[in-house]
Amino acid sequence: MKLKNTKELILDAQKNGYAVPAFNIHNLETIQAVLETCEQLKSPVILAATPSTVDYANKEYLIAIVQEAMEKVTIPLAFHLDHFENVKEIKSTVAKGCRSVMIDASKHPFEENIAIVKDVVEFAHACGATVEAELGKLGGQEDNIKVNEKDAFFTDPSEAVDFVKRTGIDTLAVAIGTAHGLYKKEPKLDFERLDKIRQVIDIPLVLHGASGVPFKAVQQAIKLGICKVNIATELKIPFSSAIKDYFNKHPDASDPRKYLVPAKEAMAKVVEEKVKMCKSAQRG
Repeated sequence: MKLKNTKELILDAQKNGYAVPAFNIHNLETIQAVLETCEQLKSPVILAATPSTVDYANKEYLIAIVQEAMEKVTIPLAFHLDHFENVKEIKSTVAKGCRSVMIDASKHPFEENIAIVKDVVEFAHACGATVEAELGKLGGQEDNIKVNEKDAFFTDPSEAVDFVKRTGIDTLAVAIGTAHGLYKKEPKLDFERLDKIRQVIDIPLVLHGASGVPFKAVQQAIKLGICKVNIATELKIPFSSAIKDYFNKHPDASDPRKYLVPAKEAMAKVVEEKVKMCKSAQRG
C-alpha cells in the first residue's frame, strides 16, 4: 500500500473542529507505541520523522515499516517529514514514496523563504505530496535546529496571506508563543494573533512545540483554527525514563525485548493523553 498525504486527514480535522496529533517517532518501538494506542482510540495520526531520525533509522526502513503498518491498522495514517531544511533530501524522500513534508526555511529572509518553499511545493505536488511550511520562528531546539529565544519571532498575519498565496502550501505552521523542547515556565499563547491569522488564511494551521503546553491552551488553539498538533519531547522523556528505571531494578538485564516493553507502555500513556487533548479519538 502506498503512503498517503496528510491533506484528507487535516481537512477533516479543520471541518470538524479537532486536530490530528503528529507524533515524532524514532524506531520500530516508538511507531508501535503510537499506532497501537491510536488504533485503540480510533484516532487518525501522523507519524513525523525529523532529519536525524531519517538518518538514524534509514528512510527506506521507515517507509517500509509505515507501509506495513498501514496494512495492520484501520485508522487514517500518514508519514510526514518534520522540519527538513535540505531541499535535495526532501525531493529524494518524496521520490521514494513519502507523501507529506515540512520544508523549514523560516531562518531565511521572507522572500528567500518563499522561493525555497515554492520550489518544494512544485515538486511535491507533482508527486501527490502535501507541503507544510513555517512562517515566524519558534525558539528552542528541534532536532539539530536551535533557535535562541531572542531570535524567535511570531507569525505576522498580513505576511501570512502573501506567503500562502505565493507558495501554494497546504498547511501553515504558525509561531504564536510555543517553543521546541521543554519550557522553563508555562508558555503564554497569543490567541488574538492566531484568531487574526485564521480570519485571513483558509488553509489548515499547525501548532509546533506542543509538549508541555496545558490542555486547555491547546484546545483553545484548536478552537481558533489549529488542525495539526506536533508532540515530540513529551514522548521521549517517559520512554527513556522507563528504560532507566528498568535497568535500575534489573542491572544485569540485556534483552531489549524486555526493557523496551515498559518504555513503550510509558510512551503509550502520553499518546493517549495527547489524543484526548486533540479531541481526535473516535474520528478515525
